This record gives sequence, C-alpha cells and structure tokens, in this order.
Amino acid sequence: MALDLGPVLELGRARVKVGTCSWTDATLVKETEWYPKRSMKAAERLAYYSARFPVVETDSTYYFPPTPELAASWVDRTPPGFTMNVKAWSLLTGHPTFQHSLWPDLQGEVPAEHRDKRRLYANHLPPDVLDEAFARFRHALLPLAEAGKLGAILLQYPRWFTPKEDTKAEILAARQRLPDMTLCVEFRNGRWLTAAQCEDTLEFLENLGMAFVCVDEPQGFDSSLPPVVAATADLAVVRFHGRNTSTWEESTDTAAERFKYRYSDDELTEWVPRVQELADSASEVHVLMNNCWRDDAVVNAAQLAGMLTGDRVD
Repeated sequence: MALDLGPVLELGRARVKVGTCSWTDATLVKETEWYPKRSMKAAERLAYYSARFPVVETDSTYYFPPTPELAASWVDRTPPGFTMNVKAWSLLTGHPTFQHSLWPDLQGEVPAEHRDKRRLYANHLPPDVLDEAFARFRHALLPLAEAGKLGAILLQYPRWFTPKEDTKAEILAARQRLPDMTLCVEFRNGRWLTAAQCEDTLEFLENLGMAFVCVDEPQGFDSSLPPVVAATADLAVVRFHGRNTSTWEESTDTAAERFKYRYSDDELTEWVPRVQELADSASEVHVLMNNCWRDDAVVNAAQLAGMLTGDRVD
C-alpha cells in the first residue's frame, strides 16, 4: 500500500492535512507491519510517520502535561511544515486527573480535603492555581509554536459537560487563559447540537474564534454528536472515532480498543463532499483518524486522502 501522500493537499482555497490521532499506539507498533521495524526507537517512529502524513494529534498530553523538552524533541524529529495538534491535559477540560500528574510544587496548593484523592478535578483547585496550570501547559508548547509546528490545542469536554451558562463560562475562560493559541473544541454530549441549540453553539464558538470539531462517531447515545459540518474559525477539524457501538460507552483496557473500527470505502466517501465544504469555509482543514487500533487509522487516513485528491489508495 502506497502511503507517501506528500505534505499537504490543496482543496479549493484551503490546505487540507490528513493524519491520525496517534503514531505510538502499542497495537500499531507491535501487531502490524506498518513500521518497517518493530525495534524502531520513538524518535525513528515519529520521523517515519511525519514523512508520510503532514499532521498528527498527540494524546499523551491528556494524561500528563508535556514539558518544553518533550515539545522540542517533537520539533527535532519532524520535517519543516509538519503540524502537531495537542490534546489538552485532562485537568484543563474538567476530566478526572491523576493527582500525581500535577507539578510537585503545585501539589501543596491542593486543599487538604482533596489531597488524599486519587483523582483531582479542576474545581478542587483555587482559581490562581488553575490559571498557573494553564500557563505552564502553554509554556511547554512554545517550542512547537515557535517552530511553526503547533496546530491546535484540542479541548475535548466530558459527557456531563452540557450547554449551560457555567459551561460556556469554562470555555470562555480557556480562551482567555490561552489567548494566543489556536483552540478547537469537541463536545461529548449531543445536547450541544440539538435543533434548538446547534446554531447557538456554533455562533458561540465563532465569536470566540475557536474551531468546532466535526465528528464521525457511533450514533444513538447521549454522548453521540451527529456529523454536523461547520467551520467556526480559520481552522476546521474533523475527528473520526469509528462506528463501533458495542464499545462506545464501555470501559475498555485501552483507548484503541474502544475505537476499534475499520471504515469502508463507502463510509469514507460520505466525507469527501463534507471536507470539501469545510475547505470552502476555512483556510486549513485537519482530518484526523482516531480509530487507532492496529493500522486502521493509518490505512483509512491514506484512503481518504486519496479520495480527496481523486487518487485511490489500494
């Protein structure tokens, strides 16, 4: 299978970058032949990936905040023009967070009643400490930003994050705490996109200059979002989570297992006119496959890229 797709697709007036949400998943590294050697080092794998796709999303930053040294290593291992989207640390989007992932000097700022808890939430911290957490997360990404390789920070909010004044205030606060960063927002609750709410949601993000994340995912759950196609900023983002209804809301051993799904040609073809629609409204479009079980994501990314350029990848 030919996977050398060139750096960027030109679609109308937009640059379209197709890639995946991981290059390090164990099932890709250990259970497929996509990487030429299973003994490759981490630096070699990222270099190999970035020679074949122009964009990637890293999700390790969801579990532990990155360091400037790590971001600098990503810069060194990727070619000019490469783009890396970064998933926000769980604490910054209201998810339960490993207490030991907080910087040691800030752990003493956690109120006494929360220090023995394994999981920490943003509302457990004083506002100034949360401000500092955002500032340190931003600082760690500066090597990527200064090299022109930082795409968007993904703010993926949890299922219980529904459209209300206080949740909108949290999104506004994230915008204010990361004023110079490109931000994209993904919801995990369908209420944001009901017929009565959808226009308000998109207008809210547009006014903040934040990109709405379009999704392809299993339907029929409270956490399901329909495949609404909309660009609310200069950047448009699409994330493909697969359509595996049996694991969508289940606890699995790994995230890759939850998103285990190989898209068919017909399913990918549905998205060609949708991506073209986004390209008519945005200056850049990121299309990211999150079905990172074994080589499903890299194969589907190559297939969709081929469809967008009129070249099929066999």
